[in-house]
Amino acid sequence: MIDPKFETLLALVDNGTYTKTASKLGLTQPAITHHIKQLEEEYGIAVFHHNKRKLQLTSEGEVLLKYARRAIALDENLRQAIDDVKNSVKSLTLAITPSAQTSIAPQLIAKYCNEHPRVHIKLVTDNINNIYNKLKTYEVDLAIIEGRITSKHFTSILLDTDMLMVAVSVDHPLAKKSSVSLTRLQKENLIMRPIGAGTRSLFESHLRSHNEDIHSFHVNMEIDDVAMIKELVCANMGITIISRSAVASEIAQGKLVCLPIEEFKMIREINMVYYREFAHPEILRDLQNIYSIYR
Repeated sequence: MIDPKFETLLALVDNGTYTKTASKLGLTQPAITHHIKQLEEEYGIAVFHHNKRKLQLTSEGEVLLKYARRAIALDENLRQAIDDVKNSVKSLTLAITPSAQTSIAPQLIAKYCNEHPRVHIKLVTDNINNIYNKLKTYEVDLAIIEGRITSKHFTSILLDTDMLMVAVSVDHPLAKKSSVSLTRLQKENLIMRPIGAGTRSLFESHLRSHNEDIHSFHVNMEIDDVAMIKELVCANMGITIISRSAVASEIAQGKLVCLPIEEFKMIREINMVYYREFAHPEILRDLQNIYSIYR
């Protein structure tokens, strides 16, 4: 049984105030305060900085929060696993990065579920850093990501490779070119994924290998929504760096053109990542097989 004080801590961090948390949990504010005080006494730490106007976790509080999330996720997984056995089904949560979401992955997952009605997959989308944290806390069972997660705790299966390219509107002057130089790219308005996104990190890594820096470019917009980025580029409001597979539909429809960057070869991996003790290896094999057939 989960310690209710853990649930109070998570709710307090998520809601930001004692008032909202009390209302959310149906408790009094003194009860919320008492739960946090009990945690502090039990673990001999200060959970929050008490001299701050806004709730801010201490370093020890961050550790406590991480393990509280893990404990709650494990309890939920346990209950789900027991229900699965009772109902003869298999349930799992699969996380996917936004760029991978625009590939054929969601369609293949849906196809897999249609062919395996006793398998229930909950699909969530997040950036690679948050997915990594959710894997560590067992909030997700496996992930399909752009790029890699390097940790001894995880195993990965390479599903596919793709290439990052420059995407421009068919009305953009570059649409008539066969490639684009870094010098020309520095003169354009770039619409980019935020710092930490897999596509952004891979592009910046290649820039550094060519003694360049993202600050030499005019990034006038940062958006963590691939669909919106594509819409803006189609409307000729800027250009972007994106995987070719993510804009395959727009290319086929004559809305976008993809160009390589001269002397750049930005290969992007699509990996399926999971804990070594993942409970359903047959699902991994089936997903890998269906991906290899239809990619």
